[in-house]
Amino acid sequence: MPSCRHPKKSPRKNQPKSPEKGAKRAKPPPPPFFAARNPGPSSAIPSSSPAFATPAHPLKPFQPPAPAKAAVLPIILPPATLRPLAFRTFTKKHSLTLTSSALQELATFIGRHCGSGWREEGLAEKVLEEVARTWKNRNGGVIVEGTSPELKDILKTLEGNMSGGKILTGPRGLSRQNSLMFEPADDADLSKTRQGLRPTTTLARDDSQTSFGMSSMDVDEEPDDEELQDVRKWLKVINAFDQPRYTYNVAKKHFEKVTSKPSILPSALHKTEAFRNRYNVIHQRLLRNESFQTSTVTSSRSTVLRRGASSAMQSHKITPIANLLGRHGTNHMLLGMLVILPTGNLAISDLTGTITLDLSHAVAIPEDSAWFTPGMVVLVDGIYEEEEESTGKGLSGSSGVGGTIGGRFQGFFIGQPPCEKRRATLGVSGLEGGADHTIGGGFGWIDFLGVGSERAVGSRMRKLEQRLIRQPSLADPDSPGRSRMVIVGELNLDQPRSLQALRKILSLYATDPEGSTPMTFVLAGNFTTHAVMARGGSGGSIEYKEFFDALASTLADFPMLLTTATFIFVPGDNDGWVSAFSGGAAVPLPRKPVPDLFTSRIRRVFTAANAEAGLSSAENKGGEAAWTTNPCRLSLFGPNHEIVLFRDDISARLRRSSVRLKSKAAAAAANDDEPQPQPQGDNDDVTMSGANPAAAPSSPSRPDAMDVDPIPQDQQTPPSSPGQPPKDDVPYDVLAARKLVKTLLDQGYLAPFRQSIRPVHWDYTSALYLYPLPTALVLVDTTAPAFCVTYEGCHVMNPGSILVSGRRGVARWIEYAVGTGKGGRVRECTF
Repeated sequence: MPSCRHPKKSPRKNQPKSPEKGAKRAKPPPPPFFAARNPGPSSAIPSSSPAFATPAHPLKPFQPPAPAKAAVLPIILPPATLRPLAFRTFTKKHSLTLTSSALQELATFIGRHCGSGWREEGLAEKVLEEVARTWKNRNGGVIVEGTSPELKDILKTLEGNMSGGKILTGPRGLSRQNSLMFEPADDADLSKTRQGLRPTTTLARDDSQTSFGMSSMDVDEEPDDEELQDVRKWLKVINAFDQPRYTYNVAKKHFEKVTSKPSILPSALHKTEAFRNRYNVIHQRLLRNESFQTSTVTSSRSTVLRRGASSAMQSHKITPIANLLGRHGTNHMLLGMLVILPTGNLAISDLTGTITLDLSHAVAIPEDSAWFTPGMVVLVDGIYEEEEESTGKGLSGSSGVGGTIGGRFQGFFIGQPPCEKRRATLGVSGLEGGADHTIGGGFGWIDFLGVGSERAVGSRMRKLEQRLIRQPSLADPDSPGRSRMVIVGELNLDQPRSLQALRKILSLYATDPEGSTPMTFVLAGNFTTHAVMARGGSGGSIEYKEFFDALASTLADFPMLLTTATFIFVPGDNDGWVSAFSGGAAVPLPRKPVPDLFTSRIRRVFTAANAEAGLSSAENKGGEAAWTTNPCRLSLFGPNHEIVLFRDDISARLRRSSVRLKSKAAAAAANDDEPQPQPQGDNDDVTMSGANPAAAPSSPSRPDAMDVDPIPQDQQTPPSSPGQPPKDDVPYDVLAARKLVKTLLDQGYLAPFRQSIRPVHWDYTSALYLYPLPTALVLVDTTAPAFCVTYEGCHVMNPGSILVSGRRGVARWIEYAVGTGKGGRVRECTF
């Protein structure tokens, strides 16, 4: 039937004809509105209407519609209205300071995205809380500025995760992956940014508790990775050239990171900047001392009451040198650097000028407690005297600012600027510096070493230290701890007896139980007695390399130590390459490590030992050899422990260039009418606390007095006067050690000398600062006796040389138990 055959014929009409028939009769193209539009790729799904060329579309999986963001009616929020809430959140809760521009940015952001419910619904408080936490986690500093790119980036990221004025959480909101604080590309960089640790020690899984902030750092969970249970995995060696560089901003009263690229050969302007920054750091530290703080209540009292008060309660005031002009015969206290004028006279200089200094009648406060050399920043108390013949003669005239002013300053008392404890610098107080004992002020948000700031990671690092070090130490105090550091002094490889002594020391620790061996060994130069590379035809670099090959043979006999410890090598002035042109003289600090050309065999020894034990040093599983700079720093548990390693014969240099001062008895006999300081009492170690430069009496129970390990009777040096016992029964070696330690820590600088005496790279002076005060300082000085001294919370150790002078067959080193409270102790053995 026709109706039944019609559907079968329809497809044939649409089929293309044969070439012969198509050539005889051409069919016109279809109208444009019938043509297929945007034909896509072929699909396996047939079209519903082939005759009209309907395009086929593939089936797509069902997707739930995205939740629509709630509409918010923006408002204009004045900054003055938001200021009380912002002050309570940023300043009182997080110890941050908001500038007016930052407050304006936050008010605009909250008014646009939170609307009229910013106060009633508490939307603004949550936004401010998240911004403050993220700012601190990024180490943005104490002052929050509206023009900073960090704040704009935080607000931009927060804007994309808000709906209806609320911060979204979960898969579509803020999470561990898209938090404002984290921007690294992978998990290794994520952990490195957050914790300031090695890339392998990731703790990102603990951060899932909160999207922002530091609450995730207070987690008490133990890390699941067994590698993190080893104390050595939290140890980091920081070279001087890799350490972050900071400069103190006097206007902001804060440290700023230097972003310019450093240079070995900078312009002469950088030398002036280095002196200015060093002066500003000591000056701001001094103004926070109680002796230099004035009180309104005290200033309102009568002169009679102040005259009857003790000297410890009186406040001191620092006078700029330029302000001495026209004040003849008045008493002042100056803070400046001791310099030598072109005429050869001693002078003192600060940022305002220079004046000739007369110390012929000056005494040190406390007596004989520190060294004073040109290049040190000191406190001098005395009287300014004008000279009529010097008035109006160029730089010696009365114009003053920027040059040498006329007259002279007659000093009667000179002292070191008292140092500041590490906890006070970082703004942390209380037992163990817990998170509940933080105080305002300080520089706790500054990451001085690039391992994380104290406020950001300090609380978590202390909990890890408590779990890994202190609890095992309290459980078994007699067992050797894993947190020990073995500090070997100067190791002269060209002396065969030095290698014998080292072999004996290593054999003592190789017998320790598994898991209780020391975590690190420190070996210091000079690795040759003379500058071999500067001697010419006596072997030179070939002989120098043979010495390290002999050291590699010695280390290869102790594979257990090579696979479980980190060996740190600190060079000296006689080591290559710098000794090739210095001949063993003082070289610029900081100096680079020994080149890999000479230490290749030692590295192969560590690689072979790790491979034999099935470990890999590249993955931080086995032992390693770290050839570092001089000086360098060790960081254990982030900012919790900072250990400075420095090799220099600084005692001999201090004795050669020190200023000669009178003793108290000589000064009293010469000037009976001059006021004398208060007596110091019977214990000299108490007066060396450094709390008051004006000779304030101290209590013997003060905790900041120096703690010194007892020295055997055969090591005590006799006093200068024959037949007279040491003063207060304190050995002479102990007094010399205290004098050296107080000088270095009060200066807060490892090279307090003139540039001609101890050269310094001007762009790398940040590596020489001892501010904040480190937890420990290893000073390898062969010209000073071996000692372990604690001063203002800093434990200073000097192992001297590995071979004891005058005692054949005796080796000496220091064993330091980090974090256990035991400190270091000088050890000896025979070989």
